[in-house]
Amino acid sequence: MKNSVRHILVSLVLSLLVAHSIANAGDLNTTCTPQNGSVQLEQSSIQYFRVGSGAPVMLLHGLFAQKEQWTQFACQLATGGYTVFAPDLPGYGQSVGFPIETYQLSKEVESIHAFAQKIGLKTFHIAGNSMGGAIAALYAQKYPSEVKSIAFIGAPMGVVGWSPQMREAITAGINPFIPITVDQFNLELSLLFAKPPSIDPGVKEAVVSDYVKNNRHYQQVWDIVNLDIFVLKTPKKTLKPTFITWGKEDGVFNIVGRPLLNQQFPNHVSYELKNMSHLVMLEQPNEIVDLYLPFLKSNALQ
Repeated sequence: MKNSVRHILVSLVLSLLVAHSIANAGDLNTTCTPQNGSVQLEQSSIQYFRVGSGAPVMLLHGLFAQKEQWTQFACQLATGGYTVFAPDLPGYGQSVGFPIETYQLSKEVESIHAFAQKIGLKTFHIAGNSMGGAIAALYAQKYPSEVKSIAFIGAPMGVVGWSPQMREAITAGINPFIPITVDQFNLELSLLFAKPPSIDPGVKEAVVSDYVKNNRHYQQVWDIVNLDIFVLKTPKKTLKPTFITWGKEDGVFNIVGRPLLNQQFPNHVSYELKNMSHLVMLEQPNEIVDLYLPFLKSNALQ
């Protein structure tokens, strides 16, 4: 897979999704310009952006995504007095040079740990969406002294299996996350958004073409990541301060998982988000940041 081509395609889709967010969420920070950076790890590199000043917060994206999905959310969060770091997870976006086994979530944790050390982060808040939420939780379990708090920005992977809609599609031979037709791409959007955004047909066809051309790679990644579908269903509870949000209309991981996540992370504040689905940071970034900032600023986290 040519990451540069994939990056351009996903960036184009994300720019359309950000426009969708602006139309639906009211005033957003449209003047914010994150700074891009790169960290070398042996034969590989992690690309990231940073924005703001203050206590550090790290944002981790989900499967087949990249750092740009956090741009508006990060800019809003930075206005609250935080330095926000958003890396392309190893093997995604522009973070290149990683072997296929790196896609194991435990390996992603180690790569992000090395990244945090390289950029000088000693303690920080960690947050993630979907697969990124699972990685954030695993990071906190592995390196508890480095993590001040955990945040699940939308449902994390690892608590419940795929939603009924996902299982129905997979049973019919369709993987919505590896769409090979425009109709399948539309299905993916309907699972990710309560109100799917409008995307130019030509852009959809280009994205689908990439999935078809590199289908074997995407399937390998899917198979590896899917091994950890229940990675957070463990007897061990995590006592770190935890911020939980879960879209009521989530088409990827059903809302029935939120009480289970609350139990697993008992030191939590938890919100069921009406009229939102899986990519809540793109659907309503203002609303999520307005909930997240008071949590970060609470006395227990200073």
